[in-house]
Amino acid sequence: MGKLFETITPQLQEWISAQKIFFVATAPLSVNGHINCSPKGLDSLRITGPGTILYRDLTGSGVETIAHLKENGRIVLMFCAFDGPPKIVRIHGKGEVIEPGHPAFNEMSSLFAPHAGTRAFIKITAARISDSCGYAVPLMEYKNDRDVLDKWTANKGEDGLKIYHAEKNMQSIDGLPGLG
Repeated sequence: MGKLFETITPQLQEWISAQKIFFVATAPLSVNGHINCSPKGLDSLRITGPGTILYRDLTGSGVETIAHLKENGRIVLMFCAFDGPPKIVRIHGKGEVIEPGHPAFNEMSSLFAPHAGTRAFIKITAARISDSCGYAVPLMEYKNDRDVLDKWTANKGEDGLKIYHAEKNMQSIDGLPGLG
């Protein structure tokens, strides 16, 4: 059944890079806080080393991942095969939020095509890399990426995005600090 990996092997990197969607889960320290699980798509992930992953955090209605990482750093990424042989890969680790103004932000930006909705990068250092069967994951056909976020950010413009971030992304639903 499942295997543990010491690093992200070239085979795992190739498989992960071929997935069109992945999921990010974080949780606050408080047992009464809300656990968060978010789907991520578009061209937003890079494997930058055998135990390091970077993803571009795009503007959203909430800021849970950023707030949880700032509080405790715990994160898990999950990748599922929706085509081809069944497989699930989970990468547990510590996440770091890289916001504009951070010394590494511009270097990380250079790894991706420009996107007006970029509000941060999340750098994950893997602590546990595992796979499992995925036998119950449905087979699905990828059609294309949605362009809704692109249109929304273009409509907001740079100033509108700053206002939106100030209104919607400064704290989590549990009141933890978000952007800034």
